[in-house]
Amino acid sequence: MQKPELLAPAGSMEKCKIALLYGADAVYLGGKNFGLRAFAGNFSLEEIEEVVAFAHGLGKKVYVTVNIFPHNDDLAALPQYLKDLSVAKVDALLIYDFGVWSMARKIVPNMHLHVSTQANTCNWAAVNAWQELGAQRVVLARELSLKEIQEINEKCNVELEAFVHGAMCISYSGRCLLSSYFTGRDGNRGACAQVCRWEFQLKEKNRPGETFDIAEDERGSYVLNSKDLCLIDYIPELINSGIDSLKIEGRMKSVHYVATVVSVYRKAIDSYIADPEHYCVPDAWRVELEKISHRPYTTGFATKKPDSDSQVYTTSSYEQTHDFVGIVRSYDEKTKRALIEQRNNIADGSTIEVLTPKGEIFSLQLNDMRNADNEKIAVAPHPQMLFSIFSERVLPEHSLLRKDMKSNVQ
Repeated sequence: MQKPELLAPAGSMEKCKIALLYGADAVYLGGKNFGLRAFAGNFSLEEIEEVVAFAHGLGKKVYVTVNIFPHNDDLAALPQYLKDLSVAKVDALLIYDFGVWSMARKIVPNMHLHVSTQANTCNWAAVNAWQELGAQRVVLARELSLKEIQEINEKCNVELEAFVHGAMCISYSGRCLLSSYFTGRDGNRGACAQVCRWEFQLKEKNRPGETFDIAEDERGSYVLNSKDLCLIDYIPELINSGIDSLKIEGRMKSVHYVATVVSVYRKAIDSYIADPEHYCVPDAWRVELEKISHRPYTTGFATKKPDSDSQVYTTSSYEQTHDFVGIVRSYDEKTKRALIEQRNNIADGSTIEVLTPKGEIFSLQLNDMRNADNEKIAVAPHPQMLFSIFSERVLPEHSLLRKDMKSNVQ
């Protein structure tokens, strides 16, 4: 049985390293230009070189998105950018546009090329056509069922990648004009304003000045507001379908999101590979996926075409059960003190939960909080301030600290 790659988003240097340390086999990221996430913490060439060195040191990979819908003005800087990425030793480029693809084949002929999901690849004939054009991998459209994915794998001889977790788009694999039409921000060039999640009302031509709610709800209606994808229950089917890479969406998401989702799917993949006959999804994994900021979950197109239940009609807000309050920067075994970088207001005596890079989860009470001057403090209220705590239990570097949002324990 082939063990699929777990591919995680890297919206910043910190998220990239966290994803790899928490179990991702590879990360995908964007440079300062030519990617579809203009508002993510995209990477300079120097940062890409640093990321590649870090990932390769762990035996892992880095893929860079070059998947905008380019206009003529975008092409002038592209040849040098492609050469720079080759020199940086990135493992593959994600491309959709035929022009960019053709330029990449000529300028960096030894570079692996992956077909971006923006290509909307939904059938085996398209996959084979991409392979003939030199593709090493095709990222399949989100609109495919597990059965269709398996059929594609049976009729093709190229790596396949599929999304298993994260936000869904109301347009086919991200091809959308709403943002550009309403705000002037082109979603196909990396600047989506998520107009599909706005609160809409209807207007009727012969009733000027009147508006009508699409659904009878005082909060309005969100008819284009998809639930988030979650395929944790279908890991066996995905692996048996022949998928080579399981992809998590979320370059705009938090460090907490990346660490938690990667940790859960790492456990799921390893658990199934180790003992396929007894694979199950424990409640603990589901609880973990509720702790991060997300919309209600859906299985998307995996087993059937989505119906009305796949949309959220009451709000476009996220939900979560836990707040990310800090990250461990170091632990001194002699003094038994951990240095913490604050991410949300937290008080001495609070009971928090620790998630380690190895996936361990345990409770801890913050004890003897001290600031950078070693002065006792009752609370850490300043963004990203450094403070230390006493802990008999070793707190591994890069562990995340989080607190139950319903807890009043201080």
